[in-house]
Amino acid sequence: MANMTKKNFDKPDESNKPAGKITSDLVDMDSLKVYRVTAQSGWKWSVDLKPVVGTDSCPMDHLLYMISGKMVVKMDDGEELEFGPGDVAHIPAGHDGWGLGDEPTVWLEMPH
Repeated sequence: MANMTKKNFDKPDESNKPAGKITSDLVDMDSLKVYRVTAQSGWKWSVDLKPVVGTDSCPMDHLLYMISGKMVVKMDDGEELEFGPGDVAHIPAGHDGWGLGDEPTVWLEMPH
């Protein structure tokens, strides 16, 4: 019989700061990893992460749930969507993204 597991983002298994305005906390649930990403006001992928990643646009495919704040994602082909609290999003590789407004953008992300 499987055992229940409980973890909390206040005590993550791992914390990273891949860029100045962005932090990522991981809780590892064995077969499932869940990240809480916090991006401070004014963040933009092409400004904050492009120099770190070294590609023209984000090469990752994302499945995420928005907790707070708002962000815009623009695909390389020009398609653009705004996301906010409660939204669940699938964002394919090949995009830029940035926060809207003065509050941090916070989301949960599940690699798949």
